Amino acid sequence: MKKLIISAGTMIAILVSTANFANAQTHKKMSDQAKGAIIGGAGGAVAGGIIGHGVGGALIGGAVGAGGGYIIGNEHRRHEVKERQAYLRAHRKSHYHHTYATSHR
Repeated sequence: MKKLIISAGTMIAILVSTANFANAQTHKKMSDQAKGAIIGGAGGAVAGGIIGHGVGGALIGGAVGAGGGYIIGNEHRRHEVKERQAYLRAHRKSHYHHTYATSHR
C-alpha cells in the first residue's frame, strides 16, 4: 500500500509539472499525438506499477501506454482534418452556387 501511495503521488507530481510546463509555452500548441502519448504513458506507468508490483512494470506500462496514446492521438488528429476538409468542400460548393446564381442574372 505504501508503494502505491508513493507511485501515485509521483505520477500526480509529474502530471502537474507537465501541465505547468505546457501552459508556460503558450506560443506553441501541443499536438494531439503528444497529448495522447503523455496521457497514455502516465496511465500506463501507474497501471504497470500497480499490476507489475515494481519499477519494471511501470516502465513497461508507460512505454506501452505512450505508444497507444500516440496512436489514438494521431487518429484523432486525422479525423479532425477530414472533418475540416469536408466542411470546407461543402462550404465552397454552397458558396459557389450562391454567387454564381446571383451574379450572372
